[in-house]
Amino acid sequence: MRPFREHTGIVAPLDRTNVDTDQIIPKQFLKRIERTGYGEFLFWDWRRDGDGKARPEFVLNRDEYAGASILVAGRNFGCGSSREHAAWALVDYGFRAIIAPSFADIFSTNAAINGLLLITLPDGDVQRLLSRAQKHPGYKLHVSLVTKTVSDDQGFLSSFSIDEFRRTCLLGGLDEIGLTLKHETDIAAYEAKLGQRGW
Repeated sequence: MRPFREHTGIVAPLDRTNVDTDQIIPKQFLKRIERTGYGEFLFWDWRRDGDGKARPEFVLNRDEYAGASILVAGRNFGCGSSREHAAWALVDYGFRAIIAPSFADIFSTNAAINGLLLITLPDGDVQRLLSRAQKHPGYKLHVSLVTKTVSDDQGFLSSFSIDEFRRTCLLGGLDEIGLTLKHETDIAAYEAKLGQRGW
């Protein structure tokens, strides 16, 4: 998993509440078993019309937000089904962090184990960021997981809280497999001992 420590990126404003995983990555694209290749299908029904043509008004189809790596959205982001593909699609598209007033629990877990930082900020701060990103395309934020802060060059500064175990994993780029492999020597020694006993 790619570690997350500090990141500065363009902000894409998605001023919608209750963005569910079925909209993040629709069911017809869940046929792959790899974690890659989902980015092009992110928000498909919002980005494309019935003929598959890009909807020019949708934020991710606008040239001003090309290359955005921070998404700011409304309350209850990631609700709906538990599909981990939603996190895969966001990461594959290029997002490193999502800022919202609240997130669905299962989505929060899926995001963390895929290196996607979720930042919960008060409604007022989120509305301020949405407004700045809408009025000033190309608007950038700096996110520090080291200091647990979000800031810009216009004086905005806000702190956020995060579970320390989740923070440690993100800082070190450790998913469940990575955490297990940190104890590889102990595991090998234990298995060798079992082998000597004939188990």
